[in-house]
Amino acid sequence: MKLIVGLGNPGPKYAGTRHNVGFDVIDYLAAAPGTSPFREKFEAFVAERQEGGEAVLLVKPLTFMNLSGRSVRAVLDFYKLTVEQLLVVCDDFNLPLGKLRVRAKGSHGGQNGLRNIQDQLGTDGYARLRIGVGQPAEGEAVDFVLSRFKPAERAAAADAVAKAAQAAVVWATAGVEECMNRFNGGDDPQQPKKEKKPKLSRPAEPEV
Repeated sequence: MKLIVGLGNPGPKYAGTRHNVGFDVIDYLAAAPGTSPFREKFEAFVAERQEGGEAVLLVKPLTFMNLSGRSVRAVLDFYKLTVEQLLVVCDDFNLPLGKLRVRAKGSHGGQNGLRNIQDQLGTDGYARLRIGVGQPAEGEAVDFVLSRFKPAERAAAADAVAKAAQAAVVWATAGVEECMNRFNGGDDPQQPKKEKKPKLSRPAEPEV
C-alpha cells in the first residue's frame, strides 16, 4: 500500500487557491475510473485506487494546512505504513509556476504543512512533491498563496496539476528515484534563461 497526501485548506473559501494545489492533484487522481468515493475519516477525505496491482490511498487532510500532520500520522498508524510509503504533495512559491521538484527527504523549507508533518512523524525521511505556484512580491507571501491563479496562469497551473498527478503515479509504481529522474528536469534548452529572482523565506502562514 502507498499513501499520497495532498496539502491544502478545506472549504470553498480556499478552493482553487495556490496553496491548495496539493488538493487539486488528489482530486485529479481521484477522478480516474475505479477510484472509490471519498470518505471522511482520520480528519481527512480518503479515497482508494489501484496502481500496478497495489492499493494507493489518496488523502486530503481537513485539519487546515498547519495541522496536516495529525491526519497523516493517523493514517500511517492505522494502516501500519512506514514513511517510505508516503508521498506529500504541496505548493512552493520559491519555484516558478508549473515547475515540479521531487525529493526523497529533506527539510520542510518553511512550508507549514510539511513542518507539522515532520513534527508529528519525528522525521523528514518521506518523499515530497513540490509544485511551483509562482513567486510573490517581497512581503506579500501570505496573501499570494491564498490567492487564486490569474487567468493568464490557469493553463500552466492546470498542466502542472496533471503533470504532478503523473509524477505521483510514477512514485507509487516505480519509486522515488525513478520519479526524480523523470520529473526533476532542468531548464528547457529551447527557452531563453530568465534572470533568477532571489529566494524568499516563507513567513508564518495564517492560522486558517
